Amino acid sequence: MATDRSAAAPRIRLLIVDDQPLVRRGLLLMLSMEPDLDVVGEAGDGLEAIEQAQKLRPDVVLMDLHMPRKGGVGATREITVSLPQTRVLVLTTMEAEQTVFDAVRAGAVAYLLKDATEQEVVDTVRAVHRGESRLTPQIARKVLDEFRRMQDATPPPVLRGADPEDQTGDLSDKEGRILQLISEGKSNKQIAALLFLAEGTIKNHVSRIMDKLHAHSRTELAVIALRQRRV
Repeated sequence: MATDRSAAAPRIRLLIVDDQPLVRRGLLLMLSMEPDLDVVGEAGDGLEAIEQAQKLRPDVVLMDLHMPRKGGVGATREITVSLPQTRVLVLTTMEAEQTVFDAVRAGAVAYLLKDATEQEVVDTVRAVHRGESRLTPQIARKVLDEFRRMQDATPPPVLRGADPEDQTGDLSDKEGRILQLISEGKSNKQIAALLFLAEGTIKNHVSRIMDKLHAHSRTELAVIALRQRRV
């Protein structure tokens, strides 16, 4: 599983959050085998996750959802607000539409079920650290279904004041193209290379797109783009 990496490259710092010690231990052993990954801490519930995240400032948090004291959705929301550079990857057995939707709205940038392969977990950790969003097709469908169910609400819960049939109508052609590439899981660096623009310029465009669409994360932007394409 391990691949050759430059010894000088900084390792990705990980925090594992799960209320089951055996699950935490298994993830620790698996992820520690990778030369570019460094598990810096563990937490057994949402409150401990927030405390450890504030203390350790990890690059990526692997977050379970159903935990005592404070659940993963609430912990994700607090961590992403207070530590915007820390990315949350949900790894859970829970796949109900509302649960997935709530996690995305809380700021999670990736969502995997615990039946994912070891390589899928490792690849997703690296992807979210690069700034990409990852939703498996099964999970993406659940989020899209939840958005559709909420579409008839008044006012619309995601894009207040927007035309429910065209949430992306206010975007420029360039912003629309960037949104499409985000929905394909491309990072800012990859988008910059494809559009022959500076990475900083892409970052500014992404911020404006998020403002226009009232999105809270790149994952939510990806979901909005998929929804408009009726995927």
